[in-house]
Amino acid sequence: MAGDEGDWAKETAGKLEELVEKVRSQTTDRLVSIARILVFGLLAAIMGLMAAVLGMAAAVHFLDDMIPQEVWLTYLILGAIFTGVGLFLWSKKDHRPTEAH
Repeated sequence: MAGDEGDWAKETAGKLEELVEKVRSQTTDRLVSIARILVFGLLAAIMGLMAAVLGMAAAVHFLDDMIPQEVWLTYLILGAIFTGVGLFLWSKKDHRPTEAH
């Protein structure tokens, strides 16, 4: 009878351990994954914004050196490029009809 009680205790401890592992994998592991996605996404967004700002500064400097006019012509050229890209993207947006209330 003493041997049966030892097996019962091991079996109960094993089932409890499986239950705790299942609960942990359903909660904590998912939260850790979500936290990693948020942290790395925020880091990528910050680095992308920094790259965009530095790239724009480099483009202004490069065009200012290449064009023998004042810097306003550089701003005009880059403004025209960004306006053209913006108008192109605006024309590609989804036109959904508005619902009458």
